[in-house]
Amino acid sequence: MTPDQRTYVAYRLKRAGEVLGEAEVMLANGYLIAATSRLYYACFYAVSALLLSEGMGSSKHTGVKALFNREWIKTGRLPAEMGDLYRDLFDSRQLGDYVDLTSFQQEAVETWLTEAKAFVERIAQEIAKSTC
Repeated sequence: MTPDQRTYVAYRLKRAGEVLGEAEVMLANGYLIAATSRLYYACFYAVSALLLSEGMGSSKHTGVKALFNREWIKTGRLPAEMGDLYRDLFDSRQLGDYVDLTSFQQEAVETWLTEAKAFVERIAQEIAKSTC
């Protein structure tokens, strides 16, 4: 990995952590659609960092999702549940942003928050292993 790539990977992981914090604040204040969107973006930043750590990337969210599934989920490098969470958050963000009358349950978003924190942490561990 080049020094520039390391900088961008570190930035993306930092953003993932910041956005998880934003999601917590939004969830605590009852902004469930906004919290869901931020949870997706936390995972998106983490996955983007993972892709970049191996010299990959995409300018589209669907491309990032496809690369993540192809390179890490289908190969078994990461558990299928992580792919499921990423897909569910992607789909839920799309609903929240673009479909009228969408709502989410507090308990579901709380569960996603816990899972997204574990997701980001696991990806950070994978990146750390690959850059040692």
